[in-house]
Parts: sequence; C-alpha cells; structure tokens
Amino acid sequence: MKKAKSIILVLLMCLIVGRFSFSQERMTLTLEDTISLALSQNPYHLASGERVVAAKAMVREAAANFFPALNAQGLHTLDEKVFSLEFPDPLTGKSQRVTLDFTRDYQFTFSLSLPLFTGGRLVSGFKQAKYNLLSTEEGARQSEHATVFNAKTAFYGCLLAKEFVKVAEEAVEVAEKHLKNVKSLYEVGMASKFDMLRSEVQVANLKPQLIKARNNLEINKLGLKTLLGIDLSQPLDIKGELIYEESEPDLEDCLAKALRNRPEVSRLNYQKKMAEQTVKLARAADFPTVAISGTYNFWADKLSFKKDTWQSFYAVNLVLNVPIFNGFSASARVAQSKAAIRELEFTRKGLEEMVDFEVRQAILNLKEAKESLLSQEKNVEQAQESLRIAELNFSEGLATTLDVSSAQAALSQAKTNYTQALFDYVVSLAQLDKAMGVGENK
Repeated sequence: MKKAKSIILVLLMCLIVGRFSFSQERMTLTLEDTISLALSQNPYHLASGERVVAAKAMVREAAANFFPALNAQGLHTLDEKVFSLEFPDPLTGKSQRVTLDFTRDYQFTFSLSLPLFTGGRLVSGFKQAKYNLLSTEEGARQSEHATVFNAKTAFYGCLLAKEFVKVAEEAVEVAEKHLKNVKSLYEVGMASKFDMLRSEVQVANLKPQLIKARNNLEINKLGLKTLLGIDLSQPLDIKGELIYEESEPDLEDCLAKALRNRPEVSRLNYQKKMAEQTVKLARAADFPTVAISGTYNFWADKLSFKKDTWQSFYAVNLVLNVPIFNGFSASARVAQSKAAIRELEFTRKGLEEMVDFEVRQAILNLKEAKESLLSQEKNVEQAQESLRIAELNFSEGLATTLDVSSAQAALSQAKTNYTQALFDYVVSLAQLDKAMGVGENK
C-alpha cells in the first residue's frame, strides 16, 4: 500500500513538473502568429463576437412573434368557500340551507393565440432586429480591424525596442573596443591619462542606456502578451524585422475605398434603417390589431382518470383591439424616432469627414517616414565612415578621445533615427490599411 502511494506521489510530481516546464517553454511569434492570436484570444475582440451571437438570437426572437403561442395551465384548489342559500319550507315555514359548490378542485387549460394583423408591428420588429444584426456584424468587423492594427503596432514596437537594444549593445561594444585601444596606447605613452579616463566615462555612460533599452523591450513584450491574452510570465521571442516596402498610395483611390469599406459607415447606414423601422413601430400603435385566440378547459372534483369524471369545454375567439386614445404617446415616439434619424445623418457627415482626415493623415505620415528613412539610410553610412576615420586618426595621434566619442554618439543617433523612421513607415502603412477599412485579408 505504501509502495502504491509512493508511485502515485511520484507520478503527480512528474505531472506538476512537466506542466510547469511546458508552461515555461519559450514562445516565438511572427507577425502572422501575432495577428492570428490577437483575433482568437483578445478578450475585447471576442466580446464583439458574443454581441453578434446575441444579435442573432434577437432575430430569432423577433421571428418567433409570427408563430402561434400555446400555453398550458393546471390548477388545484387547496381551499374554498362555497355558496350557501336559504329557502323557506312552504309546509313548515322553516328555512332550509342549501350549499352550492361551483368550484372545481382540478382544472386544466390549454390556450392558443395567433396574431392575424398587427399594423406592421411584427414586420417592423423583425426588420429592426435584422438591421441590428447587420450593424453588430459591422461592429465586429470594426473590432477586427482595430485588433489587427493594434497587433501590428505592438509587434512592430517589440521589433523597434529589439533594434534599440542592438544599437545600444553596438555602442557599448564600440566604446569598450576604443577603451581597450586607448589603454594600449596609454601603456606605451601614446595616449594621455585624460584620454583613458574620458573613454572609461564614455563606456560607463552608455551602459545605463543599454539597461533602459532592454527594459523597454521587456515592457513592450508585456504589452504584446496582454493584447494577445498570453500569460505574462510566458517567455517570448519576436521573430521578424522592420522592412521597407515601396508604396505610393493614391489619395482619391484611398478615400473612395475608405468610404466604401469602413465598417463605421456601414454601421450608421444600418442604424438609420433601424430608426426608420422605429418610426413605423411608433405609427403602428394607432392601428387596430386582430388575433385569433382559443381555449380548451377540462375539470373535475377529484384527481381520477375514470370515465365521466372530467368535464370540458372550448372556445375560439376573434379578438379585435382598436386603440381610441393613448394620450398622443404614439406621435411623441414618432417625433423621437425622426430626431434619431436626423442625428444619425449628422453623425454620418461627421464620420465621413473624420475618415477623410484619417486617410490624409496616414498618407502624410507615410510620406514623412519615407523621406526620413531614405535620408537616414545615407546618414548611417556616413556616420560609420566618420567613426572609422576618427578611430584611425586617434591611433595616429591626429584626433582626441572627444572626437571619437562624438563620432560614436553620432553613429548611435543615426542608427536610432533610421530604425525609428523604419518603424514609423510600417506603422503608417498599417494605419492607412485601418483608415481604408482593410483588415487582415486585403
């Protein structure tokens, strides 16, 4: 028995250790993986999908109003007070009490109701639910576009932070290499102690920047994990690089595509149609309704299924309901619905202006990033050559440590500016896709 318990304990420990080890396996993400995980695990995007499910259920609920309603009811009388009447006896002159029981202890009822004419209420209600579904689906599409854009931005942000770490590491490596060279020259009397101290200070000043760059990379990874719904303790690697892809978008084509594809515009169209159906619903309150109703009842004084124990009757009715006066509530609801339609029209106008602005802004940002990228690419080459010359001159005694430090700082700044411009460029492309209503699949 003890041996069996020991085996079970060992197995449980293996399972726990195995599970822990599996959860700590390093995950490597590409851009495609990031987008896929964001669409499948981001809680806010998943919530938009549940809203679509609820809207579909509302359509089914509206369609159910066209069908007849059948209900059953059972009743058992627990206590009752019977009628008692007194009748005078013509012979003796005394009154006699007679008890009458009109209540049946057990009663069962089936009722049926079928609307025939509702003044358009049912049709308008169904159309309104259908437009609400279409609007909600457009909302889910809008959420998809926003999620894809956020995933791209977070992924590119990690790549940017990763490149900044590389730039900082290279700056420290170059400074340490220069310090080693200065020490060698100092030992043979070809460099001053000031040069050596200056080089040591330069290395010490660069290390906090490297620490900060690495910390920023981890922070960006945490933000990406949060967006993707990944455990924050999960080790994560980013696979990819910031790449320049030539793009020359046409403004007019982009604007036309945006107004055609943006889910926000489509949502307003469907919401306007919903408001129009609300007007019809409000007006329908003044129309009469016609329905068929039927009931079937059977009852007995005791719960027995013997023959002749139960009695029954049924009734089929044609019900006409004519509203005569409702305090002008219908006209008030019509006015509210018309005001809502006008509000949506103004909102659409403002939305179209905002879409126009977002497209123009994205194109301008794209052009700015492109020009900056091309200029910084040449600047990096010049900064590298400048550092090479400065180090060579220092070795020959034609330059100071300050000259070399300035060249190192210029190279680091040039690489930082180039990487930042490349990041701005790819983010501007993602921003333009989002402004045009383009999701994952273009």
